[in-house]
Amino acid sequence: MGEQRFGEWVAVRRDGFVAELVLDRPKAMNAVSTEMARSIAAACTALGDDPEVRAVVLSSTHERAFCVGADLKERNSLSDAELVRQRPVARGAYTGVLELPVPAIAAVHGYALGGGFELALSCDVIVADRTAVVALPEVSVGVIPGGGGTQLLPRRVGAARAAELVFSARRVAADEARELGLVDRLVDAGEARTAALELAGQIAAHSPVGLRAAKRALRLGQGLDLRAGLEVEDAAWRAVAFSGDRAEGVAAFNEKRTPQWPGE
Repeated sequence: MGEQRFGEWVAVRRDGFVAELVLDRPKAMNAVSTEMARSIAAACTALGDDPEVRAVVLSSTHERAFCVGADLKERNSLSDAELVRQRPVARGAYTGVLELPVPAIAAVHGYALGGGFELALSCDVIVADRTAVVALPEVSVGVIPGGGGTQLLPRRVGAARAAELVFSARRVAADEARELGLVDRLVDAGEARTAALELAGQIAAHSPVGLRAAKRALRLGQGLDLRAGLEVEDAAWRAVAFSGDRAEGVAAFNEKRTPQWPGE
């Protein structure tokens, strides 16, 4: 397994076709500073450009937190003009995760608050352990979710439930989070990363062309009416139907062997 550092607080580890994007700012519980946001965005760009990556797991090295959100100590020191300049940098971290072209899985344990929960929401699947506590508490400090929370959360749990969670700013423990659909899989304490990596390995065994096209269809079809969504799906199908991966997949099925995906 190889590791590549992106700045001081972000690492990417690769194991076969699975990449792990690691939040590694333990002294600040992974609070996202301007520099860390740049590093997350840079890591996502590198992962998106790597044809060998078929699935990404977003994880944390901190024992008690996935990510506690924006670095409010840094924010407190910024002037209004500096905050305006910092905004696109911060936003780039969240859109970087959101726009990964391959399936992304968040491995959440401990606190995932504010921007930390938004990083998880930007993934396709959230695996959480029983220590997880999630929230979008931004209105309690005079702002609103700014990493996609007001848009991503309603797509997960519906408008009314998202409104209650955003307006109340309340923290939701693991069992309720699973019940409400805030997370997708709930595992025993300490098992989120292992479970997420296992799921990523299962995903990465499939066609890289198919995975990217399926993710594109799922994402682009959200919010469209059925007819428009089916057109999105048809376009994605046409993009893979004549690919080398499709030919190999059909051949492997008929020959009762494991596919050797060309990735094209």
